[in-house]
Amino acid sequence: MKLAVVTGGTRGIGRAIAARLAADGFDVLAAARRPPGEALPAGVRFTACDVADAGSVAALFGSLERVDVLVNNAGLAGANALDDDDALWHAIVGSNLHGTYHCCKAALKKLPDGSGRIVNIASILGLRGVADQTAYCAAKHGVIGLTRALALALAPRGITVNALCPGWVATDMAEQRFRELGITAKDAAAGVPTGRITTPDEVAEAVAFLLGAGAASITGHALPLDGGVLAGP
Repeated sequence: MKLAVVTGGTRGIGRAIAARLAADGFDVLAAARRPPGEALPAGVRFTACDVADAGSVAALFGSLERVDVLVNNAGLAGANALDDDDALWHAIVGSNLHGTYHCCKAALKKLPDGSGRIVNIASILGLRGVADQTAYCAAKHGVIGLTRALALALAPRGITVNALCPGWVATDMAEQRFRELGITAKDAAAGVPTGRITTPDEVAEAVAFLLGAGAASITGHALPLDGGVLAGP
């Protein structure tokens, strides 16, 4: 059975991805800092890991003989400006960008040539800017840059590396952002050309597609899942 590691795999988008991959026949490790608050889907196992801690990541991957799929989903969001305390900047960049780097680096020797897959969950804020999201935008832009460079580095091995860039997704993290902005989910959906917010299951479906045989030639791309937001000005 093929093994998939999904970071941040116990809640929100990560939980949906883990569930989908388990349903597709993968043995799934859901890595997170804390145990899940509810039972995980069938076929999904919890493993403790703080992706911002290189030692924690090395310990996880060092215990595995082979990793067929790595989904870097773990991340931290938060509004910050450049005159804020530095702690939030370092926490957001550490989780989103450094965490993705640590996991990719640790997985390199475990991924099989010809079939290994890496999918990084970025954001449309990796493709545009938002004034009060300096750390998050910087981190997600970095994830996309890492995706493109690593795709070229691993292409000779037949390993693909891609990023998904969701816009609004119906998660607890989005609800937190709605509160910061003083809006509702309905308000957010009104700003999306399709008039609706993406679901975690839709992100999971996109991950499943990138893992399939039909996506073997897709590598180094950042695919928006934004309902058309980036299509306009």
